[in-house]
Amino acid sequence: MASDLMINQEEQTLIQKISSLYDSLSSLPSLRPSPQVNSLFTELVLACIPPSEIDVSKLDMEVQEMRSKLIELCSNGEGLLESHYSDILVSYDNPLAHLSLFPYYTNYLKLSQLEFELLLQHVHGMPMRVAFIGSGPLPLSLLVLATYHMTTTRFHGYDRDSSATARARKLLKSDADMASRVEFRTADVMSLTHVLSSYDVVFLAALVGIDKEEKERVIEHLNRYMSVGSVLVVRSAHGARGFLYPVVGPDELKGFEMASIYHPQDEVINSVIVAKKLPPVHAHVQGEVAHVQGGLPMRTCNCCEREAIMASGCKMEELAREELQS
Repeated sequence: MASDLMINQEEQTLIQKISSLYDSLSSLPSLRPSPQVNSLFTELVLACIPPSEIDVSKLDMEVQEMRSKLIELCSNGEGLLESHYSDILVSYDNPLAHLSLFPYYTNYLKLSQLEFELLLQHVHGMPMRVAFIGSGPLPLSLLVLATYHMTTTRFHGYDRDSSATARARKLLKSDADMASRVEFRTADVMSLTHVLSSYDVVFLAALVGIDKEEKERVIEHLNRYMSVGSVLVVRSAHGARGFLYPVVGPDELKGFEMASIYHPQDEVINSVIVAKKLPPVHAHVQGEVAHVQGGLPMRTCNCCEREAIMASGCKMEELAREELQS
């Protein structure tokens, strides 16, 4: 009982601290980088970093509403910070040689290393085509993966903000190899359909889908169009870090098999989930024929074969159209 009271008191102290920082951030006229903005966000991150078993989904409604608004503030602040440093980097002849100017660059190095090591456990060979959904104006994760870990892989970074895409493209201006393998496209994830089936791996940025319902819709959409056996890498959060980023759990991963999940205990904020796209679940019965999920022996009827061929044809046609439009 005493232990429970202590944990509850610790949670209450943490929530009060975070609520106070939220009030300070939300009262600012702008979240553009400045000494005051930087100081408040740093204080917020430091408050959320210590390992905590707080379950943000079980907090009362008032705290839940504050958390949702805080995540949106963090999203806006992060976008402005990345845009600010992206503009600084393109002033150099070779922007990619100066990525370490970004204040959290070391965190991205560690996070990308972690994601790559987890990914290697669940893929056969080096992925050839990778999509990064929500690449942003300073796509550090994509660039680090392409530079140090997947040096022959082709990357497509997608962002719905055309100004973010334009900034990201400028970062490649002096690196012929990266420019030949990395492409940034302006598109909302919900507008991407059969082109998603062409990727071996899809990375989903933490702030694509800020609330639970939106995150579920995004993952459901990815499940609809990604190829069976392809890999989805999702960034999530654990404990108090859930005040900074959305938390993704098994409920949001319908249609995917969770292969790995890792919760960092250091200054790397995001948890990493690696999941594999499962075969679609359907029951088609014709006489003794039944298609089911789960890897059991199954028979295929002529009807389903025809449907599969037709779907494949439509998919390739749609993929070609999307590639041309991009």
